[in-house]
Amino acid sequence: MGLFFIDTQSGQVATHQQLMDAGVAERNELPPRPWHKVQGSDGASTLWYAVLRKRTHGIFIGSLVFRHSDHHASLLADGWEEVPLQEIRADPHSGPPTEIAPGPFTESGAVVTDDD
Repeated sequence: MGLFFIDTQSGQVATHQQLMDAGVAERNELPPRPWHKVQGSDGASTLWYAVLRKRTHGIFIGSLVFRHSDHHASLLADGWEEVPLQEIRADPHSGPPTEIAPGPFTESGAVVTDDD
């Protein structure tokens, strides 16, 4: 999946590839402020990891956490918000997001059962 970044002013979350596609970042370079790398695994997939954000001290911070873990539940209970996959993009007003792995319960990752 790659690296995730958060705009510390708006709370917008995007992948490094999305920021490069939007002309905000260059390959092999971190994007400029107010974009900040979200802490977590560099190869995280949204299938297994949730992107969380929280506004604190006037800025947004982000974290990648393993879905359905005790840590995930703890952060949600502490006021962190899970960023919906459809909101992960460089520009909140642009079209649909790119490069996001479908989850097992999303339309493109629909679960197939014996009844189908």
